[in-house]
This record gives sequence, C-alpha cells and structure tokens, in this order.
Amino acid sequence: METPPASGGPGTGPNKDDSGGSDTGHPTATTPEQPGTLAPVRPVTLVVGGDVTVGHHYQTYFDEQVGKGRSREEMYAYGFREVKPIADSGDLFVVNLECPYTDSAEKLPKNFNFKARPELVNVLKAGNVGVVSLANNHMMDYGAQGLLDTLTTLEAAGVPFFGAGKNLAEARRPAILTVGGLRIAFLGYFFLGTRNIEPRQVYATETTPGVAGHFSDVEVMERMMVEDITAAKAQADLVLPFFHWGIEGNTTPEPYQVRLAHAAIDAGAAGVLGSHPHVLQSMELYRNAPVVYSLGNFVFGGNWNPRDKRSVLWRARFGSTGYLSSDVLPLRTDRYPEFPVQPVPVTGAEAEGVMTLLRTASEVPGRGLERMLPALNPSEAGESGAGARPPPSSDVRGGE
Repeated sequence: METPPASGGPGTGPNKDDSGGSDTGHPTATTPEQPGTLAPVRPVTLVVGGDVTVGHHYQTYFDEQVGKGRSREEMYAYGFREVKPIADSGDLFVVNLECPYTDSAEKLPKNFNFKARPELVNVLKAGNVGVVSLANNHMMDYGAQGLLDTLTTLEAAGVPFFGAGKNLAEARRPAILTVGGLRIAFLGYFFLGTRNIEPRQVYATETTPGVAGHFSDVEVMERMMVEDITAAKAQADLVLPFFHWGIEGNTTPEPYQVRLAHAAIDAGAAGVLGSHPHVLQSMELYRNAPVVYSLGNFVFGGNWNPRDKRSVLWRARFGSTGYLSSDVLPLRTDRYPEFPVQPVPVTGAEAEGVMTLLRTASEVPGRGLERMLPALNPSEAGESGAGARPPPSSDVRGGE
C-alpha cells in the first residue's frame, strides 16, 4: 500500500480483501501513477449512498446528546448505525460528503453554508465509509481554507476522496482503490448547467482550489469528463464517475444529466452515480451499464425534517468485465424528532412507496428500472443481503 502525495490525492486505509487484511472495511488506495493489484480478481460489491452532511443539525444534535451524557463514540456511530449492516454487506461503501471539515469562520457568500468540526470525520469512520466524493456545491462553503482543512482531515483519517483539490488538476485526479483485486477509479464532478446559482469560486481552476466540473457549459463538462475517463481507464479496471447535478426536488433527470451519463458510458465508464436533488431520481441501464441519477438524502444534517423522506442504498456487483447486478434497499431518511438525521431501513408499505417512486421516475422508453433490477421484489428487498433489514434500535433518543 502506498501513501499518496501530500499534494492531496486519495486517502488510504487498510485492505479489505479475500486474502485476509483488516476488518475495518477500508480498501487499499493506490496513487494513479502506480496502481497495484494485491489479490486475484473476484466480483466485488459496492454499496452507494447519497448526500451526507455531518455538520449543521447533525453537529447540533451530537453536542446536545453528549451534553446529556452520551459518549462521543456512541454519537459518532449514531448517523450510520441503522444502515451499517447493509454497508458492511459490501466490499466498499461510497457516499457524497456534502460539508467541509473545518473550524474556519470565513464563509463563501452563498445561500447556505455547511461545515463540520474536523472531529466529526469519525462519523465516516464509524460508518465504515470507504471513499467519498467531494464534488458538490457545499465543499467550498468556507472557501479555500475550508477545503484544504477537509483534505488534511480526510488524509489523516485514512478516508479516500475524489472530486476536489488544490487546483483543477488535483480535483480531476481519480481515487483508485484496489478491491478484490479490481482497480476501481472514482471521478467526481459538480455540474448544474444553465441553472447554476452557486458562486464560481466553488470550481477549481489551474491555480485555485475547488471542485471538479464546470459552471454552466455542458460541452466543456463533457470533454473534461471523457478525457478523465479515458485517462483513468489506462490505470484501472473500472471507472465510475459520481456527479452532483440536477434540480433540487425534481425526480426527473435534466436532459444534460442523461447526455453526460450516456457520454460517460460511451467513453468506457462502468456506471454513473449521482446526487444533489435531495430526492430520488430514475435509474436505468444504458449499454448494460447502470446509471443512478440521484440517490437522495442519506445522513443529511442539512435539514432536520425533510418533507420527502424516501431514500435508498444502491448495492451493485461488478466484475472485471463491468456491471453484473444490483439491488435497491429502501430507506427512510430519519424519524424526527426522536431520531433525526439517522436513515433507517424500511419494509412493507413504506418500502413499496419508495419503489413506486423509483418505478414512476424510471418510466422512460429504454430506461426501465426493471431492466436494471429484474429480480427485485420490494417486499423481499430486506432479505437480499445478510443483515440488510435489522430492526431499528431505540437506545439513543433526542428532541426532548
């Protein structure tokens, strides 16, 4: 295992592999220059979640509960506790981290600003998160210092990351992780097309820190993405771009989302991941590669009580030839006010409601959800993985 350069590449963690390795769940991260294969190739399972913000309301709740006598360790584990058996059923857990880890008070002028104390990187570690996308509209909420603090914090914690850096070249650099002998390259981009209201300072340039992507030009965004996928394919077995895109609250992908997703797969991506709208969007198979347009909110401290609480974890198997199969694990984002900012698996009618939303959103010619998940019965979704539907815990209470 190599230590990445101090200039801000992917973080590292112990290997989780057939050959033994650590039980922490963090796979080996290698630098793009020297990808390594540590074990014979086998099919691997990725578990992917949506938007994670462990600052704002999560931090407030954390402090309230610690003040009432809960241990810090218990509250680190709180956010991911109910979904951890699902996360642990895979080889690698992937989420979008939508807040910087920083103590900086210098806000970037914008509509909402999120941050979390660097200490709360332990929430990711307690949840066994294996790699995070930083390419989103909140990573620069506390400017360059906030981003640099985040990179330092993640590297120190051994949590690999992608999608942001000290300049555009670093932001476009993939995180390449070896899992089950497969080298998987993750790329991250933030793109909202012509409806972008975020400050241009969010985006990295040749000389300034920020996230990868483009402010509004889909042609430039597509060229950048295709170049990066092509370069990553020379270093990895699988390439997976993770986009932050779409319109908030809209379950239908924008035309540019479909264009970029299809272009990514045409360029050789094994699949495409997405977040940002805070609601679920459609899923599809394109050229036998999956596109997950938006996974919705996950451990999202940006909203105490979101109106739409339907969410999912997406669990997918990949082999050396690409995508093999996947299933969807329906969630409720929270049980406010008793259990805020804590997603929980659901079954029965509530799970069926989640799946109905996904089916309805995916009813586009050639984009049927059933083509992607042909064997999925929502009533049986909880049985598709070991421990995937544990009963909710009830020992941490709040909102008194």
